[in-house]
Amino acid sequence: MMKNINATNKGLLTGIIMIALSLIFYYTGQPFESPLQYVIYIVYAAGIVWTIFDYSKSGKNSNKFGDFFLQAFKCFIVVALLMVVFTFVFNKLHPEFRDEMAKAYGDELIKKGNSTPAEVQANIDKMKQYYLTMLISSAIFGYLLTGAAISAVASLFFIKKK
Repeated sequence: MMKNINATNKGLLTGIIMIALSLIFYYTGQPFESPLQYVIYIVYAAGIVWTIFDYSKSGKNSNKFGDFFLQAFKCFIVVALLMVVFTFVFNKLHPEFRDEMAKAYGDELIKKGNSTPAEVQANIDKMKQYYLTMLISSAIFGYLLTGAAISAVASLFFIKKK
């Protein structure tokens, strides 16, 4: 049954597992700095490698880097999209993350001592205004870059030498 799953659906399955793990880690009180967060990236890499591995065993395998990468791309682009949507929705439902980040940012500005209280407040307000945009931009860039790197390395690994 698992052999008939295309690259896009592998991305969908991988993304759902990553979201489920993120929610499990959050609701079990794991800190964001926890090494368990790396499990999510391991699942991401495993989904991409699974996609390329299955393609390498298929009759459609052309043994060309571009074709391997294309299969991986179909997987990781779906994962990236799911994770960006999840990041947006999760942070909209939990505005306390933005507020905690703003407080930490304000404390850092006060500690540096280079700004007046009015400047500190203006910077905090601006940070709050752009918080979600910066978070989403980071998620897009991070997942696409990581996905492309894993895809390139895995594609090179699975090309059969003649």
